[in-house]
Amino acid sequence: MTRSAPALAARSWLFAPGDSEKKMNKARDGEADIVLLDLEDAVAEGAKADARALVADFLADNAAQAERLWVRVNPLDGPHTLDDLVAIMPGRPGGIMLPKVNGRADVERFDAYLTAFEAANGIERGSTPVVVLITETAEAMFHTGDYKGAPRLVGLTWGAEDLADSVGAASNTEPDGSYSFTFELARSMTLLGAAAAGLPAIETIHGDFRDLDGLKARAEKVRRGGFSGMLAIHPAQVSVINAAFSPSEEEIAEAREIVELFAANPDAGAIGWKGGMLDRPHLSRAQRLLQRAERD
Repeated sequence: MTRSAPALAARSWLFAPGDSEKKMNKARDGEADIVLLDLEDAVAEGAKADARALVADFLADNAAQAERLWVRVNPLDGPHTLDDLVAIMPGRPGGIMLPKVNGRADVERFDAYLTAFEAANGIERGSTPVVVLITETAEAMFHTGDYKGAPRLVGLTWGAEDLADSVGAASNTEPDGSYSFTFELARSMTLLGAAAAGLPAIETIHGDFRDLDGLKARAEKVRRGGFSGMLAIHPAQVSVINAAFSPSEEEIAEAREIVELFAANPDAGAIGWKGGMLDRPHLSRAQRLLQRAERD
């Protein structure tokens, strides 16, 4: 897929309501790696048609930034997905986010839709990348490991609010604000599913956009755990997310030292270093960090 590289390197994915030209402009002019023009949750049912037209015009007017302008369409189990694609595909969005995916079959069905719309609009077939939300229904939780080799996918992400609704939970958090077990499980299954599929895992939103300290702590925590980026709902969150998911100079220097150490000892399975031992998984992590630093 020729247009997937920016998505693979993306740290911040900022939602902008598709019914607000002002908010879409603000998101476009900010620092987000990917801007997600939202036709789903941010748009009321009665405003869907107007939002489609607004997003279509926005894509046409901002073709120079097409690779970072994505669209979250409405889910396949509703009446809006095809209408969304009719409106937005002539504008050649950088990619699509598909919500409420129940499993691989939904991805394959969506791939067929996109192929038809690409052909109709003179777009290279298979070139529109897709990120999917894979934990928003109870059914979806049983299929988080099914996405290896699925067409078009460049990342997996998760959501806690719709999952709470799906399972009938009154809340998805504990009194201290942390996610309760089922929702921590959803996060973990997204991470494991992404790893199994060889795709980046993208953390869900931090709902309190004023809580930048909490956002920083959470973003740094999930990055240490294996996530490569995070969804945002407000422009103020973007710089915090970008910093959290960018390797520090200290981390880069340490990774280079590890790579150089193994290069100097190519036959070693384990090497003593700073009072401990390094083995091949340490080398692999160091190499990935350096690759990420080069992309950033």
